[in-house]
Amino acid sequence: MNFKTGFADNLYSALNGQLEKDKLILMIEKPKFENMGDLAFPCFELAKLLRKSPQSIATELAEKIEAPLFEKVEAVGGYVNVFLNKSLVSQQIIQKVLSEKEHFGDNKIGNDQMMTIDFSSPNIAKPFSMGHLRSTVIGNALALIAEKSGYRPIRINHLGDWGTQFGKLIVAYKKWGDGAAVRKQPIKELLKLYVHFHDEAVNDSSLENEARAWFKKLEEADAEAIALWKWFRDESLKEFAKIYELLGIEFDSYHGEAFYNDKMDRVVHMLEDMKLLEESEGAQVVSLEDLPPCLIKKSDGTTLYATRDLAAAIYRQETYQFAKSLYVVGNEQTLHFKQVFAVLENMGFEWQKGMSHVPFGMMLKDGKKMSTRKGKVVLLEEVLNEAISLALDDIEKKNPNLTNKEEVARQVGTGAVIFHDLKNFRQNDIEFSLEDMLRFEGETGPYVQYTDARASSLLRKGDFKENDDSISISDPEAWPIITNLMGFPEAIKRAIEDYDPSQIAKYVIELSRAFNKYYAAVRILDDSELKQARLSLVYAVKITLQEGLRLLGLQAPEEM
Repeated sequence: MNFKTGFADNLYSALNGQLEKDKLILMIEKPKFENMGDLAFPCFELAKLLRKSPQSIATELAEKIEAPLFEKVEAVGGYVNVFLNKSLVSQQIIQKVLSEKEHFGDNKIGNDQMMTIDFSSPNIAKPFSMGHLRSTVIGNALALIAEKSGYRPIRINHLGDWGTQFGKLIVAYKKWGDGAAVRKQPIKELLKLYVHFHDEAVNDSSLENEARAWFKKLEEADAEAIALWKWFRDESLKEFAKIYELLGIEFDSYHGEAFYNDKMDRVVHMLEDMKLLEESEGAQVVSLEDLPPCLIKKSDGTTLYATRDLAAAIYRQETYQFAKSLYVVGNEQTLHFKQVFAVLENMGFEWQKGMSHVPFGMMLKDGKKMSTRKGKVVLLEEVLNEAISLALDDIEKKNPNLTNKEEVARQVGTGAVIFHDLKNFRQNDIEFSLEDMLRFEGETGPYVQYTDARASSLLRKGDFKENDDSISISDPEAWPIITNLMGFPEAIKRAIEDYDPSQIAKYVIELSRAFNKYYAAVRILDDSELKQARLSLVYAVKITLQEGLRLLGLQAPEEM
């Protein structure tokens, strides 16, 4: 139910079609202050077209606008301000939420088309650090928001399971490794070996040559190299599975870099046949307009990330026929993706227009990027476990008789970590702070979860019965909730159009604030004829908060 569209329809008629309806919708604003109305239309852009002052245009338009949904229309300082009919609008909005339930806010932007989303993609044999959290939770939220918007998302975990680092790891394992220790704590031991290699390589350059030689053996399918690589990969995936389970995240594909080894020659041949490949200082490159050349093969014949990503893009299009393809990868890879998309365009692939890099800022520690090779890393599993433990302590203090305490603590603890990331616009850097992440008040996941649990408690205590006759609400304190509910479909549209889950996070915070103010001001469970109407509003809030949390990858406990 879009009241903005209704206002635009009225303006379109009043202007005799002199401006397109879509343009009018874009021009409509939400006033800064409640006393200025619920919607406002600025007339400054029309002054030139109609050769009149904005104030006189606003006055004329205000006189022509009549609709049962508008309580008052006024012209102020070049704006047409409309005040919605609170009673009628409240009834319609609550009715809509209660009838559509979890489908409230659904849209058909995606038109049932495929969308591949490449996210998380940790490196094998390295720990799942806080640095990997961002891609993982942003990508998962985008997949859920895409589904809500009518797409069919394909979740792809493009594992970092190939490259010279495996040569380094094999050298380190053969020189300093202990098989029993690796079997006992695979990721921890492999990280220790990786860091040890880099420490030793500072003074012994021959180690880098040994590592390159072992990676060459791996590429040539040497039995010992392949066996070690497979072992490192299998152990890593078992560790990653624990974290994905904690976060409640699943994937449709785990095809990593190694999967494309036998698919890159085809790409090179295609580029040769199209006469796009050029030699540059012994290497093979594709020249690009307004961008540095894209390196396809090094002078020693080895392929690069770009070659692999070209092969992956072609494979995904042939396998899924995607309309959109997202790469949720850090800001620092922006040039790389520009080059890959430009090469695909030069190859004549129209579908590359649907490809987008979704960049995000870094997770910083003390203002610096976390580095695996220097061992400066905060493990995500440890952070999640600590968050769950703190949530459990909080429950023991405040609600010791709560049933399924461990499950609620998991939902709240992991929710705190996920929400702390997603409430920030993705391109901003985030300073890692366990204290901020695990706070249970303010702009946090637990605050929204607690608000939802409060709504659930009211519905239980009030013995709420859903009934269409009981949703006419007249409390003036309820209006901020109604206007927030009206904004949910728009928040979802912004989130999918800008690939920005923070739109949903900000939305659920605002709705929670509006509801908690209402809760403090109105005795919802008073025995009066208004009780069931008020509980209908509570139920509408609960439905919307739960769906907002779900779209971010959080669960909503019934009790906390």
